Amino acid sequence: MAVSVPPVISATSSGAGVPGGLFRAEPLYSTPGEPSRLTPSMINSFMASNHGCSAGGGGVGSTSAGSGNTNTNECRMVDMHGVKVASFLMDGQELICLPQVFDLFLKHLVGGLHTVYTKLKRLDISPVVCTVEQVRILRGLGAIQPGVNRCKLITRKDFETLFTDCTNAR
Repeated sequence: MAVSVPPVISATSSGAGVPGGLFRAEPLYSTPGEPSRLTPSMINSFMASNHGCSAGGGGVGSTSAGSGNTNTNECRMVDMHGVKVASFLMDGQELICLPQVFDLFLKHLVGGLHTVYTKLKRLDISPVVCTVEQVRILRGLGAIQPGVNRCKLITRKDFETLFTDCTNAR
């Protein structure tokens, strides 16, 4: 039985099928000088594509045929304190993305997200766990980081209670 040996490619040679050798002189990816920001035109173009989200006030296709249940994957961008925040309509309540509002409004007021969860327990606020599809939508919008696999949602009223508690704690 004959065993084939893979060819050896030297680091300095430009072997067949390997353009420019094993190492590249130029970087494969270049980083921009300034980190990219999510602009309103980027948000609108994303929401115009087929991701189940709508800008501004209302969304389309909120009920499923015959059941009367709301589509929990319908995402809207709503205004909170002058900033657009991702929200879902579930059981007639508007729920906003907790990690996003933490990043936008609370991170400079408290030590971290763990502190926020401690405050939620003390205030008797129970966040709703996102579905996998909702997490994908929030990731696509840039509301949460790309590596995040879990997320929680809270009502606007609960956020205002939390925000007041965080600002009065200082």
